Amino acid sequence: MARIDDRIRQLARDMAETMYEAPGIGLAATQVDVHLRLIVVDASETRDQLLVLINPEIAAQEGSQKCEEGCLSVPGIYDRVERAEHVVVRYQDLDGHEQTVEASGLLAVCLQHEIDHLQGRVFVEHLSQLKQLRIRSKLAKQARITA
Repeated sequence: MARIDDRIRQLARDMAETMYEAPGIGLAATQVDVHLRLIVVDASETRDQLLVLINPEIAAQEGSQKCEEGCLSVPGIYDRVERAEHVVVRYQDLDGHEQTVEASGLLAVCLQHEIDHLQGRVFVEHLSQLKQLRIRSKLAKQARITA
């Protein structure tokens, strides 16, 4: 992203509003058809710890955890995904300053999940081929029913 301006700040506010209304704990700009490297995340129980990360990159990761994930991009599909237990993510904030966040548990999962979206991947791609085939069949069936 070349310049962080009022348009980017408004996008972040709109994405946060969409995420909270969904209700979700993370949203990537690519999920709302905006092709910028921006994610919003709030994995807090109180829903008052919004993180806006511009150009996020995983700088370090360690450990392993399995957590059930779902996604607004794949409605109705949930499964356990293996991800790093701890991550360090470098990013720019809305003022363009370089920041780092260290995360474990649910926040670590959410950051990895949303960064995947920026790389064109959804969580089901972390599952076995058999599970992916079953999910494709289920989504195709849902599409036929609503068509």
